[in-house]
Amino acid sequence: MVVEAYILIQTEVGQAAFVAEEVRGLPGVIQADDVTGPYDVIVRAAADDVDALGKMVVANVQAVPGITRTLTCPVVKL
Repeated sequence: MVVEAYILIQTEVGQAAFVAEEVRGLPGVIQADDVTGPYDVIVRAAADDVDALGKMVVANVQAVPGITRTLTCPVVKL
């Protein structure tokens, strides 16, 4: 079963466009958009399970220069 999530990203000032572009190229990323508000980039991602999702966020997403904080919100089917 595939797990999908929204990853809300805060960046250093002026780095949102760079971060969004870099994140778009990562495996598992479905979409990455620059946004306004408390977060600078919102990413939709998918992984095989919750553990793989966590590893992808920590090893790949958080490794992108310019990111200061992430918040991962798994999608649930209610």
